[in-house]
Order: sequence, then C-alpha cells, then structure tokens
Amino acid sequence: MQSKKLQSNLKPVKNKNFIIIIALVIVLIISIILAVSIGSVKIPASDVYKVIINKIFGVQILDDSFKKSIIDIVWQIRLPRVLLGVITGMGLALGGSVMQATVQNPLADPYVLGISSGATLGATFSILIGSTILNGALQGTSTAFWGFVGALLASAVVFKLSSMGGRITPIKLVLSGMVVNLICKAFSSFMIYLTNDNSAIRSISDWTMGSLTAAKWDNLWLATILVIIMAVFFISQARVMNIMLLGDEAAITLGIDLHKYRKIYLIAVSILTGVLVASCGVIGFIGLIIPHITRSLVGTNHKINLPVAMLIGGIFLVWSDVLARIILKNMEMPIGIITSVIGAPFFMYIMIKRAYSFGER
Repeated sequence: MQSKKLQSNLKPVKNKNFIIIIALVIVLIISIILAVSIGSVKIPASDVYKVIINKIFGVQILDDSFKKSIIDIVWQIRLPRVLLGVITGMGLALGGSVMQATVQNPLADPYVLGISSGATLGATFSILIGSTILNGALQGTSTAFWGFVGALLASAVVFKLSSMGGRITPIKLVLSGMVVNLICKAFSSFMIYLTNDNSAIRSISDWTMGSLTAAKWDNLWLATILVIIMAVFFISQARVMNIMLLGDEAAITLGIDLHKYRKIYLIAVSILTGVLVASCGVIGFIGLIIPHITRSLVGTNHKINLPVAMLIGGIFLVWSDVLARIILKNMEMPIGIITSVIGAPFFMYIMIKRAYSFGER
C-alpha cells in the first residue's frame, strides 16, 4: 500500500517536470527566432524562420524577391551569435549546478576554481606582452587560445593546492580558488598598470565583460559538441551529485568515494568553462543564479535539475545578448554588464522571497 501511494505521489511531480521541460524547449526555440529577428536591421520572424528552414533542410520556401542581404544577416551573422549564446548559457548553467554540488556551496559557480581570473591573465598576457616576445607558430595564436590556457593553468593550480595535505574537500577547493583568483588578478593588474596602450586596455576590458561578437560557424562546433558531451556525462552522474548534497559522511555509508568523483568533475568543468571563456570571454552570474532558479522550480534532483538549468541558462543568455545589442543606440554593451545587472537583484529576490534548503526539495 505504501509503495503504491508513493508511486501515485511521484506521478504528478514527474508530469510537472515533463511539462516544464517541454515549455522551456518551446520558449528556447521561439527565443532563438525572435533574437535573430531583432537588431539594427529588423527582420520579420517569419522571414527568419524561412531562412533557417531553407538552410537546414534545403526546403525551397524563399521566393525570388527575397533579398540575399537578409539571408546573409540571418545565417552568417545573427544565427551563429544567438546559437553561441544558447550554448554558452547552457554550459555555464551546467557548470554552475555541478560546482555547487561538488563543493557543497550554493554560492559556487563555474569560476570558483579561478578560471575567470586565469583566463583574464592569459588574455592580458596575449594582448600586452605575447605579441612582442612570441615568435614562430605561437605568434599567430589568438587571445582566445591564451585565455583558454590561462583558465586551465589556474584550474590545475587550484586542483594541486586543494589536494595537498590529504583529500580534496569543498572548503579547500573554495579557499584555493580564492588564492589563485587573487594572484591572477594581481598579475593582470600589474601588466595593465605598466602599459600605455589604451587600445590594448580597452580590449582587455571587453574580454573581462564578455561578448558574442566573435561567433562564427567555424568556432561554434567545438563548444557545441563539448557542451553536449558534458551534459550527457553529468546527467548520467545525477545520483552521485545528489549524494554529494548529503555530505561526505552520508556518501561513505553508501560506499561512494566522493574524492574520486570530485577530481573527475573538477577536471570536466574546468575544460568546459575554459572552452566557453575562450569563445566569448568572461560572462558572470549565469552559473550562480540559474541553478538557484532551477532548484526553486524542480528541486535538487540533478536528473531533472541539470537539463532544466541548461534550458533556462540558454534562454537567459539569449535575451541578455538581445538587450546588449539594442539598449544603446549605435553601440553594443558588453553582455557581462547585462547579466550582472539582471542577475544580482534577481539572486537577492530568490534568496529572500523563495527561500529553500540547499540539500532538500
């Protein structure tokens, strides 16, 4: 009787979660089409839909009067940018959810391992110093490459520091991340202080605030494939992450070695975040606030939590980019400013009005 009663209670929850996922998928598709249509040149959503269907499926629904310039704007400029926003938002939300479970801290995000400051240091090195001292094959490498290298090196140092003197613990991870973050910021500030190149300083500033302007079909595939792989992997690890929320003692009684899983998760999130940062710079708050929104909607079960967080993250960053493009006339605002302006007060609202326990539904 009790098992039947429990199953009957779970059915409404499963149905609710299924409806939420379907609704978010529909909202995401609509958001992509509308985001592509919005810009300095306004394009009807119906035309955007026709161009996308024509390019993807080869369906000839474009008449002869359809301007080639409209096709180029939709397919070559705006759609890659919007899709990069979707992928980046999904990846950062996924990384934030995983990191909050891994370090057992609701204030953690994908940058808790010093990835953002490490990437900034790498980008600063590339912009201010790299071009003058590097030669050969390395001279032609982009700022994105050095940002990726800096992110991975910072993560490696955090990983090494937190593993010294015994097993990796959530507290040691957070403290090690803070140390590496401060060191990388200090070196970046030192290099900026010594330069007189105002254009270089502006480039570094743009990097630290994030942008999707570099989006092209050629540099979209790596991030897309990686986010898909990481999503499949972490969703398959939902049970372990659920146990992480209960603490190390509960995991030991269940026969699960969280030390091993923390290593794997940290390496995976570091690679994922490093690639995303290399693609569009440092975009904050998504990995912090989206997991909180998700838990308020569907609870803390990562099997449903992670896909919902990814969908909300993609939608959030798409519309943040739209605001960045249109909020100022004849000028584009860095997307990181938009996410921070929206994210900070929204995070406060969630914590005040929708209080919940981190490890419980």
